[in-house]
Amino acid sequence: MINPSPVPEPLTARLEREAHAYAARIRLFTPNARLYLGYTMINGMAFGIFRLLFNFYALSLGFDEALLGRFLTVTNLVALVSALPAGYVSDRLGRKPALLMATVLTTTAVTGTVFWRTTGGFYLLSALLGLGQSLSGVTLGPFLMENSGQEERTYLFSFSFGVQMIAGFAGNWLGGQLPAWLGTAVQVDSTSATAYSLSMAVIGVIAVTAVIPLLFIHRPPQTVNEQAKSLSPFAYARREPVLLLKLIAPMFVTSLGAGLLMPFMNVFYRHEYNASDGIIGSLFAVGSLAMAFGLLLAPPLADRYGKIRVVVFSQALSIPFLVVMGFAPWLWASALAYLVRLMLMNMSNPVYQTFVMEQVDQEARATVASLVSMSWNFGWAFSPTVSGWLQVNYGFAPIYLGTILAYVAAIYLYWRFFGRQAPDQDQWVASETSAKHLQ
Repeated sequence: MINPSPVPEPLTARLEREAHAYAARIRLFTPNARLYLGYTMINGMAFGIFRLLFNFYALSLGFDEALLGRFLTVTNLVALVSALPAGYVSDRLGRKPALLMATVLTTTAVTGTVFWRTTGGFYLLSALLGLGQSLSGVTLGPFLMENSGQEERTYLFSFSFGVQMIAGFAGNWLGGQLPAWLGTAVQVDSTSATAYSLSMAVIGVIAVTAVIPLLFIHRPPQTVNEQAKSLSPFAYARREPVLLLKLIAPMFVTSLGAGLLMPFMNVFYRHEYNASDGIIGSLFAVGSLAMAFGLLLAPPLADRYGKIRVVVFSQALSIPFLVVMGFAPWLWASALAYLVRLMLMNMSNPVYQTFVMEQVDQEARATVASLVSMSWNFGWAFSPTVSGWLQVNYGFAPIYLGTILAYVAAIYLYWRFFGRQAPDQDQWVASETSAKHLQ
């Protein structure tokens, strides 16, 4: 007798089952993780406004694109060179004090632009911002690893990015309207330095409230012996040189392309399509939602297909949209491509960060987080200066070509190093490393 074929599960039932499984992972988030998500939401909204308006603010003060590129370079160069010391500080002080310190530094940098509007002042404040961002960035991965279990970890990483993007939606929309509101209140033009300066002050007020959820985070006791377990970068590089190179090389190459273009997207849409602050802010706001959707979709895809496959295929699919974004003759086509590219390219970020943290032993996580942060900030440190010069002399076409080439090279490296393993082998490097220690 022939057995009947199994009846396929109805789509609605399957979606309901997946939704229940997703919700079950979220319920596993620890109180510390939930408080961190609250911090991320407030901070994300503040810096959603800042990223939209800072370039316009600097230009309104009379600085040109080349000087603006140098400000951004200083921020990312400081983030680059301070990554290793920041990892050491994060290990020694603990994650909570490190996050509090980072918030104070970034808030001071933003608020300082209101009062110190000289070239030298902006250089110094850009450096302070880079220092705060570096300390926050190298603390993120180890903190989430320490406050999550294997089952919900990818979901927590993705949620932290997703919450930031949703908050960025609110920040970008508010940033698009804020100069007009404040300009009307004090009877100045919405694109004046005064309107943008007042907006910076509002950002500072929002950013400082991010310390509130951090204050309630429970800081586990850490003994001196536990603190001493962390590896120095040089010791780890000597122990695992090949693994370290594989983990950081793709992000390094990606950063070279991202640093050329991403800090200047608002300038691109203003110069190439004559878009207003409101239009750009609305586009960036919807872009934040698109990113949030992709980030929240990434964990179940990673569970099903494997982390590296999600990284490779999502980034590869984003390349055609990057081409359209840069060379479409119509604003609507470029804007639509911007949204799709943003979702595809960025949905892999938390997945890869989770992957990286899983490949190394606990005592090496802060070190590896610092080195990965350095690899990412390298391109963002030097590429904006190159980009600013190219914009002044040649426009955005060579910038887009350079970004596309860098992204394609990085995608190849992800696949070459990790992409040919099976979905259930995402942690093969960690297992191999552990086996070495047992021999």
